[in-house]
Amino acid sequence: MSPVARTNQLLYQVELLLAQSPGDDEHAPARRMALEEAALGQLELALDALLREVTSHTDLLRNGWRQWLADTTVNVAELSRLRELANTDGSWLACLLQRLDALHGDDGASRREPAAGMIASAATVPLARELAWCHRELKALLPGLREGSYEW
Repeated sequence: MSPVARTNQLLYQVELLLAQSPGDDEHAPARRMALEEAALGQLELALDALLREVTSHTDLLRNGWRQWLADTTVNVAELSRLRELANTDGSWLACLLQRLDALHGDDGASRREPAAGMIASAATVPLARELAWCHRELKALLPGLREGSYEW
């Protein structure tokens, strides 16, 4: 499978996971959390695949998206664009990276819904909605990143 095909496959799988209904039985909250964290994990794989894709014209090897984004000595325009987004508060990539840190932490990334009768903050966006936003923004940015990479 080509790097482009792998990135596309992973992004499609995220769509499939986010489109799943958790149902309304007693297992629905756990199923919702599992679907959200699975979609987040797939987005992480898609980000990693994208970075491998847009750096395939270099001789450089890095172990995962964290190294690619952290290594500021690599001067690839596509990486610079992604680093800029990662460091911009409120951007889809900054949000995604925060959620990925939580995913790898002890508490996980998915949030339990407040119990009935509890006051919930209106500012809290459901994880599935955040992931859908990150997914849309990544897909919108993808053609521009690929175009720059193809020029090499």
